[in-house]
Order: sequence, then C-alpha cells, then structure tokens
Amino acid sequence: MAGQRLIASCFLAGLLFSRGLAFSLPVLNLYAVVGEIFVHEFEIDDFKDAFPSSMDENEPPEAPVTFHTNLLDYPDLPRWLRYIQRTPYQTGYLYGSPTSKELGKQTIEVKAYNRYTYETARQTMIITVAPSSDGEMPYQADFLVKNWDVDEVLPADIQDLFLQAVDSMWEQDGLTVVNITSALDRGGRVPLPIENRKEGVFIKVGSKEPFNECLTKVMSPANRNRCKLQQQPALTCYDTFSPRFQIDWCNLTLIDLTNIYTTEAVTIYGDGVLEEGSEFNPPDDAPDREFFSDFLLTFLLPFLLALLLALLLAYIMCCRREGVQKRDQKTSE
Repeated sequence: MAGQRLIASCFLAGLLFSRGLAFSLPVLNLYAVVGEIFVHEFEIDDFKDAFPSSMDENEPPEAPVTFHTNLLDYPDLPRWLRYIQRTPYQTGYLYGSPTSKELGKQTIEVKAYNRYTYETARQTMIITVAPSSDGEMPYQADFLVKNWDVDEVLPADIQDLFLQAVDSMWEQDGLTVVNITSALDRGGRVPLPIENRKEGVFIKVGSKEPFNECLTKVMSPANRNRCKLQQQPALTCYDTFSPRFQIDWCNLTLIDLTNIYTTEAVTIYGDGVLEEGSEFNPPDDAPDREFFSDFLLTFLLPFLLALLLALLLAYIMCCRREGVQKRDQKTSE
C-alpha cells in the first residue's frame, strides 16, 4: 500500500514538473530594414498548441495569454524596439524603426504565459537588420492621428490605408512608413475613458520627393497663428484623411534631411596613465578660519530662543493663575 502511494506521488510530481516546464518553439528568423517600420504580431493561437494543457478538454477555448520580450541575456528590449499588448485576449505587437547603428543580428527571447494554467512557452527570434536598398528617405512628414491608438495602426492593412490617404495629398509615389510612435511616448496625456477617446499616435511617412504646396502651406506663419488661437490651419487641398483619420494639423512636422548637416563627435580614449607632473597637488598654505561665530549662530541662538519660550510658558502657567479664592469672590451667591 505504501509503495503504491509512493508511485502515485512520484507520478503526480513528475506530471506537475512537466507542466511547469517551458516548451520551446522553433527559432523564427525575421528581417528589418533601416529607416522603415518593423512590425511582428504575436498571435495567441500560435502559442496555444505549445502549452501541455492544450489537449485538456477542461481548458477554456479562449485562455488569456500574455507575452514578455527581451534581448537575449539582457533584461529589456533594444532601444529601437517596443512591445504592446492591450489585454491578455488580444494580439501582441513588437514594433520599431531601426537605425544604421542597429545593423546586424539581434536575438530576441519571447516568453508566453498562459494565465489560466500558468504554463509557459518560449520562442527565440533572430532579427536581421539590413540597410535599405533605396537609401534614407530625405523628406519625412510626421502626422498626429488623434482618433487611433498605436496598436490599432500597426496591422499592415491599416498602414496601407493611411499611405493611400497620404499619397492622395502628397501626390508622391514610393511612400514608406518610417516610424510609428504612441502619443504617450511623446508627452501626451492618458485620455479619459469616455466618448471612446484614443491616446493618439504619431505616424512618420518618408519620401524621396520634396513636399508639395499643400503640405508646406500648413506650416505657413498664418496657419501657425491660427494654431496659437487653438484653431485648425486652413488647408489649400482636400483633406483625404477625414473622416477615417483625424489629423491634428497643428502638430504636423515636416523634416527635410537634405538641409541637416550633423557631425558626430568622436571620443578619443587615452591610456589611463597621468603624465608626469600632472597629478593633483593640494595647497599647503590654506588660511586659517575661525568657526566660533558659526557655532554661536548654529547652537546658541536656538538655545536662547527655546529658553525664552520656556520662561514665557512657565510665567503663564504659574504666575497668571487666579486661584480658587479669587474665583469665589467674583462668583455671586
């Protein structure tokens, strides 16, 4: 009987241990291009089959799953990557725009957590950042979309709709989404949970052709004055964004990289050894200084003030008492 209990306990412990281990999915190879938005979706259904309890009939069909992403052997993601997932029942997004400093391969570790069974699954992603074949987009326009959240514009079909609206106004071919940033990351406020308000999202679009007259007129001094009066600028062309995308034209930014010349400072490191005669020599003839006046000001003045208050309190408590006899004389019979 004791042997059967021991075998059952070992079997149960092994079962719990196997359920607690993280199942590893195959390595995923992804590619990102410098100067273009990179988006990867974490579908919950892709990780559900990796959990050992996926064959359990008692598990709900829509179990909540959350994700945690980090650079391999580091606690956080690279600087150019961000991750967002609104609820454990929605798709998670890994997105960002790499620069020329991120060229090469970066290994990202993804952990999926089943919030119903507390099981985990792991996947390794290798992101290869390559330079753009078309080069850097010298003309970039940064739009603030007020009625969308960042996770809502990350899908490819929504980005295509936005590019179509930009193409109709900019009248240029070969437009590219350079970057997508939440308005909260740019100093925006969290909206109140009323009237279906959104956080807002900045979408930066790049092109090789200069800005047309419609976009440059938005940045005119007259329209800047209208923005100071909290009025929207007057557009000289048809607003192809409305009503699907509500653009805050006062926050439009036009970037012309052809007129920006920056030189990166180069740090020159020495050998770490001081030259002869360059060590610090403290002065030997420092003048003497008396601190007696500072002592009196720091200790004696508060002491005298406390003594004065104590004497005043003693006088009020001991010398100003009327007594019972004086009280009875003033009290009528």
